[in-house]
Amino acid sequence: MSVSDTVPPLLSHYSLRGHNTFGLEAFARWFCRIESPEQFAAVLRDPRVTGLPHLVLGGGSNVVLTRDFEGVAMLVCLAGKRLVREDDQAWYVEAAAGENWHEFVAWTLAQGLPGLENLALIPGTVGAAPVQNIGAYGLEMAERFASLRVVELATGETRELDAAQCRFGYRDSFFKREGRGRFAITSVTFRLPKAWAPRAEYADVARALQASGAQASPQAIFDAVVAVRRAKLPDPAQLGNAGSFFKNPVVDAQMFEALHAREPQIVSYRQADGRFKLAAGWLIDRCGWKGRAIGAAAVHERQALVLVNRGGATGAQVLALAQAIQEDVRARFGVCLEAEPVVI
Repeated sequence: MSVSDTVPPLLSHYSLRGHNTFGLEAFARWFCRIESPEQFAAVLRDPRVTGLPHLVLGGGSNVVLTRDFEGVAMLVCLAGKRLVREDDQAWYVEAAAGENWHEFVAWTLAQGLPGLENLALIPGTVGAAPVQNIGAYGLEMAERFASLRVVELATGETRELDAAQCRFGYRDSFFKREGRGRFAITSVTFRLPKAWAPRAEYADVARALQASGAQASPQAIFDAVVAVRRAKLPDPAQLGNAGSFFKNPVVDAQMFEALHAREPQIVSYRQADGRFKLAAGWLIDRCGWKGRAIGAAAVHERQALVLVNRGGATGAQVLALAQAIQEDVRARFGVCLEAEPVVI
């Protein structure tokens, strides 16, 4: 990796359309590519951007751009991945923040280092994974997390944070709350247990495995997850979207019983603490939103949890659609849906 601390080229009035998976048009006053951790501080010392807001971008799969950004957008291009060490229980694998997440997962399997296969085909970069605490098909990233490195943007100081300091929650972390805008993640280290056990309880994955006739190996689960996601979710390269737009809400047992009495077919998952996670997509579908649109922003025809850009949508249209869905779900079920993407 480069260790240059020089300011990378600053481009003015730069289109961010190619750097958000919704494909929303917005311009950054200044834009640059970050290729070494030291460049974050070097950019923010530049007199052209002093005092301006900053935006750290990875794959752009978790942002909704609603207007031009009157600051400096920094695209994380940090690259590299390696096996750091191993002990009797686990392998420790480090990846730079700019690495493509799905390609990194595929690489770990190719190296004989299983454990992340359930998180295949999630869009975005390695550096974005801890911010969102990404999860799918019975696995959250936090379960495989060891530590990460950050740059504090105000000072340029680097530090290492463990899981407790990252305060992971369901699609949540320190970086979405108190740490938002203060740090840039530069690399993440994962702990991959040597005592591998399959996670194939989800019906869709189990059916895909059965259809393939394969045993539940790490590669077979990876392939099954990829097949399921491709069948259910639109490719952002073909139809702009940010994946699942809403978190699955979690309600207490009393509220769940009341909902279940009214809606016996409600899709739910009992949690270890006795609460119930509800399928947000089912709630949205039940309210009749699948396939509906506001302007060029629409709910996907096959997956109600995904909002899409049919072509030329604005961030304002996406937000209006999301808010209309939230109002309907709250009115019918008394449940508040929380959006996953960050609104800029």
